[in-house]
Amino acid sequence: MHKRLVFLMLPALLSLAFFTACAPAGDAGGDNLPGSSWNLTTLNGNAPVAGTSITLNFDDNLAAFGTDGCNNYRTSTTVDGENIEFVQSGAATMMACEEPIMTQATAFMDALLGAETFTATETELVLMDSTGAQVATFAVASQGLSGTSWIVTNYNNGREAVVGVITDTELTISFGDDGQISGTAGCNNYFGSYEADADAGTLTISEVGSTMMACEGPEGIMEQEQEFLAALATAATYSIQGNTLQIRTADDALALMANQAP
Repeated sequence: MHKRLVFLMLPALLSLAFFTACAPAGDAGGDNLPGSSWNLTTLNGNAPVAGTSITLNFDDNLAAFGTDGCNNYRTSTTVDGENIEFVQSGAATMMACEEPIMTQATAFMDALLGAETFTATETELVLMDSTGAQVATFAVASQGLSGTSWIVTNYNNGREAVVGVITDTELTISFGDDGQISGTAGCNNYFGSYEADADAGTLTISEVGSTMMACEGPEGIMEQEQEFLAALATAATYSIQGNTLQIRTADDALALMANQAP
C-alpha cells in the first residue's frame, strides 16, 4: 500500500516541478508601460546632447511614439515578460538636423531596434540588448502642468488650420500652483483659471480675461491675439512629450502646441 501511494504521487510531483520550471517570469514591469511617457536619461551610457529632448511614449496598445531629438517617430512593440521588440519605424518625419543631433537620433533608433529585454518601475525604464548591456535609460515624464511655463509655437486659428506664431511676436502660457493661468497673447496680457488632471490628461480653461491695449506691431497681431485666446478656451485634453505641450479640443483637434520655457 505504501509503495502504491508513492507511485501515484510521483507523476503529480513531476508535473508540479515541470510547471514551476516553465512558468513565465514576471512581467518585468510591463504593467507600467501602457499609457506611459518617458524622457531619455542615458544613451549607450552617455547623457543626451545638451539642449535636446528624446522621448518614448506608449499608448494603451503599446504603440510607441515620441521624438528622437530631431524627428518624430511612431512604431509598434511586442512585450512578452521581460522581452521587448520594437518594430522598424513605419512613420517618421524627415527633418534634417545639425550634427551631433543627427548622429544621436540614429543611435537612439538603433538602440530601440536592438533592445531585447527591459525593466520598468513607476519611475525608470531600462532597455537592454542581447548581452544584457543597457542601451537606453529613461525617467518617467511628469504630466503635471502646475508651476510650468510655455512658449507657443502653433495654434488653431478657428478656421480649421493650425498656424505658426507671427514673427517678432510671442505667445506664452504659465500654469500657476494656485489654479490660475496667465501669459501674453502677443499684445495684451491675459489671465484666467484652469483645472487639470494629470492622470486623465484633461484640461479646462475658463474665465479668461485680458488687458485692453491696442498694438501697432506686426500685421495681424490683434487677429492673432483673438484667435489664440479663442483656441485656449477650447482646451479639453493635453499631453506633455519631453519639452513639448499639446492641447487638444473635445473633438481631438489640435488647439495649440508649445515648448517649455527656459
